[in-house]
Amino acid sequence: MATSTALKTRLKGKEDLAEGTMGFHFAKPEGFQFKPGQSIDLTLIDPAETDAEGNIRTFSIACAPENGDLLVATRMRDTAFKRVLRAAPLDLEVGLEGPMGSFTLHNNPAKAAVFLAGGIGITPFSSIVRHAANAKLPHQLYLFYSNRRPEDAPFMNVLNELTGMNPNFHFIPTMSEMERSVAQWNGETGFINKEMLLRHLPALEGPIYYIAGPPAMVTAMRQMLTAAGVDEDDIRTEEFAGY
Repeated sequence: MATSTALKTRLKGKEDLAEGTMGFHFAKPEGFQFKPGQSIDLTLIDPAETDAEGNIRTFSIACAPENGDLLVATRMRDTAFKRVLRAAPLDLEVGLEGPMGSFTLHNNPAKAAVFLAGGIGITPFSSIVRHAANAKLPHQLYLFYSNRRPEDAPFMNVLNELTGMNPNFHFIPTMSEMERSVAQWNGETGFINKEMLLRHLPALEGPIYYIAGPPAMVTAMRQMLTAAGVDEDDIRTEEFAGY
C-alpha cells in the first residue's frame, strides 16, 4: 500500500451532486495511487476565514483509481471550511495527505460484499463499485443505499449505470421520507433492516459486510447484523461524523 505523504493539489472543478451535497475535483498528483475505499486529508492553505473545526478535513475518494482526477463529495454544512471550498476559484492550491485507511474490498471473490451506505457514507463505495466495473472484478457486490429522498442522494445516476456495466453489481437504494419528496420512486422505502436484506441476498451469513454512514446508522446496522447471526469478523465499518 502507498504510504501517506504530504502533497499539494489544485481544485479542478465543482458540481452539485444532490440537494446540499457538492463534489470537488482535484488534480491527481503525479505518482499518486490509492485503493478504492481509501481517504485523503485536504488542508486549506491560508484560508480567508476559519473556525473551531479547523482547516483540515478527511474525505473518502469517491472516484475510481483509474480516473484522471480525485473526486471528493461532502454535505455542505455552514462551516468556514465548507464556505471557503464552495467559493474557491478553480486552481486553488490545497494540501493533500494520503492515501489512508483499510476500508477496502476483500480479496477473496468467493465471498460476496454487502455494502450498507447511509447518505454521504456512499463515497467509499462509489469508488469501490466504479473500480469493480472497470476492472471486471468477479466479486458479487450488493449495495444498499439509504437516503431520506431521491433529491438528497448523490451518485444515483452513476450507480444505476454501473448495474448495466457489471452483472455482479446489485444496487438496492431505499428512501425513508418519500412523503417529503416530489420525485417519482418505485424502489424500496424505509430504513435498511433484516427483512430488506433477506429480500435481496441469497443468505445473511457468508458475505463480508461494509457499513458507512452517520455514527448512529453504523451502530444500528452493526447491531442488526450481529442479532441476525452475522459474525463480527465479517463486519467492517467507517463512521462519517460531522458532515
